[in-house]
Amino acid sequence: MAVKIRLRRVGKVHMPYYRIVVTDSRTKRDGRFIEQIGKYHPKDDPSYIEVDSDRAQYWLGVGAQPSDPVKAILQKTGDWQKFKGEPAPEPLLQPKSRRNRDEAFNEALKEAGSQPKDEATTPKKKSAKKSASAAKDEDAEPKAEKKAEKKAEAESPAADAPAAEAPAADSDAAPASEAGDDASTS
Repeated sequence: MAVKIRLRRVGKVHMPYYRIVVTDSRTKRDGRFIEQIGKYHPKDDPSYIEVDSDRAQYWLGVGAQPSDPVKAILQKTGDWQKFKGEPAPEPLLQPKSRRNRDEAFNEALKEAGSQPKDEATTPKKKSAKKSASAAKDEDAEPKAEKKAEKKAEAESPAADAPAAEAPAADSDAAPASEAGDDASTS
């Protein structure tokens, strides 16, 4: 049976996490495995790599063949060099330790003179229902003003238009009366 050391993908879409597993070469990528010997999280900064060195040395010693990505990981951790009898590489980068929230809060409290401020530094948010109704009221006022302006504009040209049409109506009526006069005289 051909044994391989390869990556088994777990995690979500666009958030890959891998397990370093020892498996039969004929199985699927994420199928059955013989043993899990490590973890690899490529999205972390720096990448998180954990390998059980003793088990990796055992499986390499009995003839398990690492895939190319696993071989690169084993070279980073120094397990491949240990297996080949070469000098070890430089140690891996370790992630920076994060500050405890409680410590940060207590430190900020000391700087503030152990007295909390009277008011919150950020204003409170209104509930969604209240803010939605307030937005509707604000939108209603400009719309009412626009409607009033449109009515005023519509009335002012309408007032001018009948005055302009009135002389035209008189001029149309005069020729008709003249035409009628001509018919009656003939």
